[in-house]
Amino acid sequence: MSDPTTAALLDRDGVRLTVHPDGAVATVTLCNAGKRNAQSPALWRALAEAGRLLPGSVRVALLRAEGVSFSAGLDRQAFTPEGFAGEPSFVDMARGTEAELDAVIAGYQEAFTWWRRTDLITVAVVQGHAIGAGFQLALSCDLRVCADDVQFAMRETSLGLVPDLTGTRPLVALVGYARALEICATGRFVHADEAVRTGLANLAVPAAELDAAVQDLTAALLAPARDAVVELKGLLSGAADRDLDDQRAAERAAQGRRLRDLAGLGD
Repeated sequence: MSDPTTAALLDRDGVRLTVHPDGAVATVTLCNAGKRNAQSPALWRALAEAGRLLPGSVRVALLRAEGVSFSAGLDRQAFTPEGFAGEPSFVDMARGTEAELDAVIAGYQEAFTWWRRTDLITVAVVQGHAIGAGFQLALSCDLRVCADDVQFAMRETSLGLVPDLTGTRPLVALVGYARALEICATGRFVHADEAVRTGLANLAVPAAELDAAVQDLTAALLAPARDAVVELKGLLSGAADRDLDDQRAAERAAQGRRLRDLAGLGD
């Protein structure tokens, strides 16, 4: 639900960015409820632009969606021969060189990448269907708070494709390789109870309680010192890629920076 006291910094192509009056919280809203927030290259460019426009004061970025569904995935117009007006169709993309195809997909992925910045905590607020690109967008965020009617699904393989919008790494990290493989290969729905049980979602509540749950979580995330949370996110997000000695060294370095800052000796 948007706050009427906020002004939109961006409102185009199915994406709206607003910053709360205190400057610490931003909301990115998918606002094409009539098409169940189906995604397109134009929407991805708008999402990437939202990341670039985000003020430096923002500590928590919420990703929300209007209507009954978070996102039904890629707009089916993408699978028609003509595709989207002014955009390369799938057929055109396939006819390009490997470098050209790689560059197009890399551009699409930018919409899904900035949510992992260490200076932010990002929260996907998910209701109804989150399918394919919608599932991957929710996975782009640090945390997921869901309504109890949520249905996640990775349906790309049913179309002869694979998930390519940065969702595979967080999915494996959250639920493990075997379950991630099964979810993606079968394309089945993951409901709220399984999402919470497997770590895919942090919390699932009745839809009527979703706004209150998000408000409570946001307040809790804003309570600690910002610099401590930034250091913490860097430690945790990189832990899987470090061995024990490297992680120990990263902890020492992070704590050293915090101690010097608290003692007034920081840069």
